[in-house]
Amino acid sequence: MMLSALKSAIVALFLVGAAAPTSVVAQATSQQSMAFESEPLSITSPKGVTHKFSVELALTPPQLEFGLMYRDKMAADHGMLFDFGTLRPVMMWMKNTKLSLDMLFLDQTGVVTHIQENAVPYSEAIISSGGPVAYVIELNAGIVKKLGLAVGDKVTSATISKKSAK
Repeated sequence: MMLSALKSAIVALFLVGAAAPTSVVAQATSQQSMAFESEPLSITSPKGVTHKFSVELALTPPQLEFGLMYRDKMAADHGMLFDFGTLRPVMMWMKNTKLSLDMLFLDQTGVVTHIQENAVPYSEAIISSGGPVAYVIELNAGIVKKLGLAVGDKVTSATISKKSAK
């Protein structure tokens, strides 16, 4: 009787263990097609030079967590705007992100306060905002250098305008 119960327990553990990888794969596959709304976004230097982008919006906790993971490519004038809803320190990473990215950290009014260039794909190293921020923009790596984007630049979009008007 004891041997039978032990065999049943081992079989049950084997079945649970065998099912887990499938559910993880199914979950990752379903997440790879997460939908994001998008909007135009402009970055303007103090000298008045403006660069225009189309950004997807990461607004909900699942979208904020997922970001640009699993993307194979992104158009040069595209990116993602992460809206954290409040001013706070932010920690980012590149886990499951295939693209090298430049990250711009913004205060509640849309001013760039910190920049991280060339974030390494798949890295789990923490990328800190360097202080409280409300937003992060992720762009293709090299865009910051190519366009001369810098701390102090002003970012405008419908999402940022809604919040900074309050």
